[in-house]
Amino acid sequence: MDALKQGADALFILLGAIMVLAMHAGFAFLELGTVRRKNQVNALIKILVDFSVSTVVYFLVGYGVAYGTSFLVGAEQLVAKNGYELVKFFFLLTFAAAIPAIISGGIAERAKFWPQLIATAIIVGFVYPFFEGIVWNQGLGVQAWIKATTGEEFHDFAGSIVVHAVGGWIALPAVLLLGARYNRYRKDGGVSAHPPSSIPFLALGAWILTVGWFGFNVMSAQTLDKISGLVAVNSLMAMAGGTLAALALGRNDPGFVHNGPLAGLVAVCAGSDLMHPMGALVVGGVAGAIFVLMFTLTQNKWKIDDVLGVWPLHGLCGAWGGIAAGIFGSKALGGLGGVTLTGQLIGTGLGVLWALLGGFVVYGVLKLTMGLRLSQEEEFDGADLSIHKIGATPDRDVNW
Repeated sequence: MDALKQGADALFILLGAIMVLAMHAGFAFLELGTVRRKNQVNALIKILVDFSVSTVVYFLVGYGVAYGTSFLVGAEQLVAKNGYELVKFFFLLTFAAAIPAIISGGIAERAKFWPQLIATAIIVGFVYPFFEGIVWNQGLGVQAWIKATTGEEFHDFAGSIVVHAVGGWIALPAVLLLGARYNRYRKDGGVSAHPPSSIPFLALGAWILTVGWFGFNVMSAQTLDKISGLVAVNSLMAMAGGTLAALALGRNDPGFVHNGPLAGLVAVCAGSDLMHPMGALVVGGVAGAIFVLMFTLTQNKWKIDDVLGVWPLHGLCGAWGGIAAGIFGSKALGGLGGVTLTGQLIGTGLGVLWALLGGFVVYGVLKLTMGLRLSQEEEFDGADLSIHKIGATPDRDVNW
């Protein structure tokens, strides 16, 4: 029976890893559909190469930073207990690799290729797993301190803070240090439209992410005996709430509508195992509203050229999710309890501060040493031709 349980757990978390791996196709198509046509190839290549760099770095360094486990041992040790630790690494890698995928959307259309890969290696190798270990592996005794101070540990079941807020708040310094796309904001104070290249591809990316998210959230139980139908239904309700709020506030704009479910899912990750479904609906609805309002404000008023709105979507909605777990996870509002608002505020604040520090240091040093953005001529030609020497849709067919 023990062998059967080990095998079932390995299969369970492997299926989760595959579902979250598929989400990276969603990141790719969401970015591809949002950027202009001359940057579509770059969007696709960045996500794949970032994931590959993340895999190697997280295997060699990052997983050990977070969990104190090294894979540089004999294969006979690696396959013990059906290789569960290896499959767990695969699952958690897909979370870690989401960080550069999130950042990629914010810095799209004008970022150099190689400096971003170096940033990916540093972030996935140390910046992200350091905080991951604090929250999910009792690192540095921070969780024990939060529990002693507030009565409960900081609760982040599936990564509203650990993954999404950290990714979004690292992206903010990157976007600020990089600067706006050429001619995005005119000298007269006006804003030039840079419309999406493909609404169908944008929608495809959003749908792939939405479907894969149920692996992201439900499989965060990590063993079969801990699976919760509550997590699945809460994810569903938050997705619906985010969609409807974005539809209403975004005035039927397809970009807002398709990012609405993602906002809801970002926010519900932290407390999806605690909330009542009606609470999850509210959390998702608030997240959808946050995204629409803050995307509009950052783009048009503050003139922060965050192409996919990753700071509002992941940074702000993620932070809201961490706090919301302390509100709607309480028994007073129909939740299961075991969480405090004060503890959630502390944990959320720590994640935001660490991400901001990491973002400014990593991208600040890269800007000083290698530079972050393409030249004006390269940006005008587009990242596809400037970096990859080919466009997504060649102007003509070659007949032999």
